[in-house]
Amino acid sequence: MTTKKAWHVNGFLALLLALASIVGSVVLFANAGSETSGFPGAEPEVNGWFIFGGIVLIVVFIVLLTSLTIVQPNQAKIITFFGRYKGTITESGLWLVVPFSGKTKVSLKVRNFNSQTLKVNDAEGNPIEIGCVVVFKVVDTAKAVFDVDNYSKFVEVQSETAIRHIAANYAYDTFSDEQKPSLRGNADEVSQELTQELQTRLALAGVEVLETRLTHLAYAPEIASAMLQRQQAIAIIAARQKIVEGAVTMVESALQQLKDNGIELDGERRAAMINNLMVTIVSDRAATPVINTGTMYG
Repeated sequence: MTTKKAWHVNGFLALLLALASIVGSVVLFANAGSETSGFPGAEPEVNGWFIFGGIVLIVVFIVLLTSLTIVQPNQAKIITFFGRYKGTITESGLWLVVPFSGKTKVSLKVRNFNSQTLKVNDAEGNPIEIGCVVVFKVVDTAKAVFDVDNYSKFVEVQSETAIRHIAANYAYDTFSDEQKPSLRGNADEVSQELTQELQTRLALAGVEVLETRLTHLAYAPEIASAMLQRQQAIAIIAARQKIVEGAVTMVESALQQLKDNGIELDGERRAAMINNLMVTIVSDRAATPVINTGTMYG
């Protein structure tokens, strides 16, 4: 099914014609028995033509009423005539369409679908909780109504299926030096891929996906504590590596400055100085110096 434009004309003219028809039928019925045979005291005779004309005007009134439809802004009306799709009206206003036709309302407004928090396994097999919001609108009314049973429910089911598929292709986070994409570190890339997959799935229902965004991302409760400890350990190791690199640079700079000033240290004193500087810089606590004042015996 593809959307096509339905036949429709200005409905206000048809409304005036309908009002004129009902007024004309009332007038004809009122004057149907006003004529007499011309003899004194004779009862009025019923004019069959007036009755027939009044009935015809009532039929015209009913036909015109069944042909009128109102289309609101950002709304469409699907016109069907005895089971056949005749077209769609997207212009707002009062319109005259095919008489005795079915008129199905379809909203063209932008809508949001906020998925439930789903529990899935990421690419590394870790259970995670994930949820997203999908912004969409109907662009093909015929597909939305005739090709799927309920396009709103169809969007919900396909969105959750796409989320599970995308989550299984990415790890929650990367704990190595390899620059692999992850759900936490590449949110824009994940959202773009989710949008493309959803658009492919929802094209059947005539729905256009405008945007998707992850609204919830966390480890499942059963592993959240262990993964938090893992993240803390990795952060501590990374920080220690930076501290050691800085300490080595500072020790090299100190030794070079002593050499430039003409102070030469032998191997033992050089090793002792390096040891003291490294302990002082790398330690996570303030260093307590020990001052050697000499011995009691000369």
